[in-house]
Amino acid sequence: MRVAWTAGDGLRHLAFRLDAEDGITGPCTDGQPLKMATNSCRVELPYEPGETHPDLLALTAWTVVAPWTRRRVVFDRPVSPEFAAAIEEGWGIEAGPVGGSPRSGRGLAISYSGGADSAAVAAMLPDVPLVHFQRVPHPRVPNRWAHYRSDALARLVGRTGRESVTVRSDLEFVLAEPRPGYPEHHAVAAGALLLADELDLGGIAFGYELGSRWLGGGRYLHRYTPDNPMWAPHGAWGRAFAAAGVRIVLPVGGVSEAVTMRLALGSPLREHVRWCLRGTGGPCGTCGKCLYKELIQAAIERRPLRTPITADRGVARKWQRPPPYGGQEMIEYGCARVPGIEDTAFAKAAAFLGATEESTAWLDRCYPPAVEEVPAPWRERVRAFMAAEVGFMSEDEARRVETWGTVRGPS
Repeated sequence: MRVAWTAGDGLRHLAFRLDAEDGITGPCTDGQPLKMATNSCRVELPYEPGETHPDLLALTAWTVVAPWTRRRVVFDRPVSPEFAAAIEEGWGIEAGPVGGSPRSGRGLAISYSGGADSAAVAAMLPDVPLVHFQRVPHPRVPNRWAHYRSDALARLVGRTGRESVTVRSDLEFVLAEPRPGYPEHHAVAAGALLLADELDLGGIAFGYELGSRWLGGGRYLHRYTPDNPMWAPHGAWGRAFAAAGVRIVLPVGGVSEAVTMRLALGSPLREHVRWCLRGTGGPCGTCGKCLYKELIQAAIERRPLRTPITADRGVARKWQRPPPYGGQEMIEYGCARVPGIEDTAFAKAAAFLGATEESTAWLDRCYPPAVEEVPAPWRERVRAFMAAEVGFMSEDEARRVETWGTVRGPS
């Protein structure tokens, strides 16, 4: 794989050319097979920054091309030995040319999506700037997902009253299958990476929570994942980001989506939180994500579900089958707390799981090892917030995390 950047007036154009051994179909880090649609994309920065360190350019490019690279990646300018080593150690890919010096930074920015998880991070860190990624059309790839209202979310970000930067990019249209999206999850940080020198960033905070970091995530491994290659500090991506001088920071990595939902809806950002981009005036209320988030919100508010989705709808089909489920910890949590769950699309799931408030109480507290892996400059601040606002799991509750995927059902 050969990659090259061109720049001017805030625009950054990335073009890449496959080597003979590369393929147009390949897996991203979580195993999802991805098919390439095109070999170029652009990132529109809100202003023209100064010189960008080669490691930042290389890391940004790597978040786009990693799934299709088989043997080596050649960047258009020398990278530091530390960054090249991180790519080789993490992926077995030869990276070069090598010859640059490493970079460092001191500040923190939040990769802000506008959903409950990243809003919870923003609520925890009210003085930290937000960097928002907005999908825009690609000049050479038809947009068959026009119902995805990224413009609406960008407007909401602008109304938060927070210091914020919106970066526009068509990099999601590099994918042909399964749909437009990030080639690697970390591509959402493209704007923050390209502005990291200008903002003096030493870390980027993401809204990935307990399920994504420690429990395998939705379609991933569905088991305890201390060595998660996407989000563990010692995982492939954690080492690559660190080598480029921008550590991955997961302030809510130890708490469940119930906690992030509660924090987000209890914060000044409440009116700006939006996890679905299909609706025109708000969440569509009819997609699978809306159903899942409604279960969580209803659980923390101790009220019945407010949804038109019934068990015979396609988006509810998975809940009519026996577990395991993606995000199962939150399905258990919701089924144990929502009044009248037996009359909803989750009735069968509730019967299969048999969860109770007692068996899911661990999901209201913070998993202590998650705080310990927050990089040192921000660790004590996260610890103090969790102690004051959430509380920490007991040893028995932490064991629920560490046996996830090996012990099924409530205990």
